[in-house]
Amino acid sequence: MSARTEATVRIDAPMDTVWDMTNDVESWTSLFTEYAEATVLARDGDTIRFRLALHPDENGKVWSWVSERTPDRATRTVRAHRVETGPFEFMNIFWDYREAPGGGVDMRWVQEFHVKDEMPFDDDAMAEHLRANTAVQMAHIKEQVEKKAAGSTLS
Repeated sequence: MSARTEATVRIDAPMDTVWDMTNDVESWTSLFTEYAEATVLARDGDTIRFRLALHPDENGKVWSWVSERTPDRATRTVRAHRVETGPFEFMNIFWDYREAPGGGVDMRWVQEFHVKDEMPFDDDAMAEHLRANTAVQMAHIKEQVEKKAAGSTLS
């Protein structure tokens, strides 16, 4: 059994700007609001292994994990998965980027996962959490990329 979430945001910026910024893992602490740390651990061709750490939660706990992602500029797609799965049996993420009619880029994320049976929440609860958080993150990414495309500095 598994769950799936999907979300798309239209970013009013050139494809190369959207692609370059969203695939620069080292800058994700500015691009995403949730990450306190984004550290590249290894590179093998186009594949990047990296550690992400969230800002401390309400109890002061910092959640972190290692993921791998492989961007493919030719197809404008990215395949990623968690290496350290944390609460998940597995977590796979697929990103794709498409030129939008009238300009801009539609960036889509598909997350497929299954929460470990021993967790105090299930796939449905995690999917609800991911949908809400994805909306926040995509809005922030859109804002940051559009600022960069307009010649402003990131905030």
